[in-house]
Amino acid sequence: MSAIVFDLDGTLIDSAPDIRIIANTVLGKRDLPPLTMTQTRSFIGHGAGHFVAQMMAANGFDRASTGFDATHAILLAEFTSLYETTFEATTLYPGVADTLDILAGLGYRLGLCTNKPALATQAVLKHFGLQDMFAAVVGGDTLPEKKPDPAPLKLAFDKLGAGAHAYVGDSEVDADTAQAAGIPFALFTEGYRKSPVDALPHMVRFDDFSALPGLMQRLKGAA
Repeated sequence: MSAIVFDLDGTLIDSAPDIRIIANTVLGKRDLPPLTMTQTRSFIGHGAGHFVAQMMAANGFDRASTGFDATHAILLAEFTSLYETTFEATTLYPGVADTLDILAGLGYRLGLCTNKPALATQAVLKHFGLQDMFAAVVGGDTLPEKKPDPAPLKLAFDKLGAGAHAYVGDSEVDADTAQAAGIPFALFTEGYRKSPVDALPHMVRFDDFSALPGLMQRLKGAA
């Protein structure tokens, strides 16, 4: 039996609209300028703490200033609280639910490895009825390390107890994580990456989830 692990934001779900709403709610309480969607997408990938730090920097907060860490902690707490309950503008990418069902039917054990905090991850999975689809879920605060450190991805595959087959993600962070872990990478090209497709190391790429089962079977046959 083989295992496939997925990233979440920008891979299975388009959460940027809600993340922008959350960020601008936190900023608006302080009469600070809102983030654009372009800024929001560019800040996603390294976890909530990194996002809030980028959000602050975009509004003129000096990372080297004495009060930065204390302000960051306050804003992060507000951001995370909203992150666990805000799903109205988040959507699954087309074909995700059917593709996960097909892959499970083909015998793959499925897991999730994301830099999104664990509680927010579980909440959004429950919102979309996917909480029972993944036999292993590793969030951004499950370990001290976050992607692109390979430790979270290796933990996800260890939890699945099956041979590693591929990591599916959308970004530079995901590509670097897979490479560091020595896991084949499948690139979803419609997510939040900032670089050209060819700049990201990958075994296969796709822009339509209906193509993924066939790609995984071909990878399996070539192994």
